[in-house]
Amino acid sequence: MRSRSASGYALVAGAFAILGLIGTLVEWATAPESALLVVRFAVAGLALSVVFGRRRPLAGARAVWRRLLLMGVLDASSLLLFFIAMRENGVAVGMFLQFLAPVWVALLAPRVLRSRTDRVVYPALALALGGLFVILAPSLAGHGGGLSWWGVAAGLLAGLGYAAFQITIKDLTARISSVGIVVVETWMNAALLLPFALVQTLGAGYSLTRTDLISGIILGLVCTALAYTMWTEGTSRIRVQHSSILGYLEPVTAPIYALVLLGQSVSGWTVAGGALIVLAGVLILLWGEREEPVLEPPT
Repeated sequence: MRSRSASGYALVAGAFAILGLIGTLVEWATAPESALLVVRFAVAGLALSVVFGRRRPLAGARAVWRRLLLMGVLDASSLLLFFIAMRENGVAVGMFLQFLAPVWVALLAPRVLRSRTDRVVYPALALALGGLFVILAPSLAGHGGGLSWWGVAAGLLAGLGYAAFQITIKDLTARISSVGIVVVETWMNAALLLPFALVQTLGAGYSLTRTDLISGIILGLVCTALAYTMWTEGTSRIRVQHSSILGYLEPVTAPIYALVLLGQSVSGWTVAGGALIVLAGVLILLWGEREEPVLEPPT
């Protein structure tokens, strides 16, 4: 069980470290976010379908199609709401509201999954939230004017939707393979987001550039096909409350990618906040209660 938990924590932490690359790739490209999302998810879905098609990753999917549909709707809607929150109130406020998701997971998981939230989650969550606040403090302090309450509502709903998505994924990992979950998720996201992408590209007269396509392919293969599969498999092995808190590693690694690839400087605020988030992860790793193993889903 210790080996299973250790590999689960490694997979989830590694996945979020990879996901920190998303911001840099999006900033590098010039295409609308919805168009990049469609390219990203379509590339990921195609790659996983080709590589794992012979292993029948969707075995057992028919029995849980309602849950899979809910997963896709939650994921796509939370992404769109997150973009609305950032557009209305800026990246810092949108990110802070989105990253309240682990709070909702800690509150909802015991009721939905009957998975008790162990005590270490609360101090770890406080540290992680504090670290995120420190990282975003300069941007939050410099936020001019009043907040858009529509943007605040969108951000809160995005966080709630992301929390519900994580809990749904955790439930599905006991019923269908991790690759199968990600295959369905990527194709559903591509289909649900396609109308918005068409409006923002063809409707606005925008044509995808070579940089957009390269960015979308990297997002699809590395940040989605690989990272999502790692995260889903890792989440199947540990408590969902723990995996959600490890998600705070994403805003820690994002500035590192921006420094290396775009030459953007890393502030002292980012270093201090990152240290708090890493400390939260250490608390989870050292004192978090391990989850009892369950039967493997069909592969």
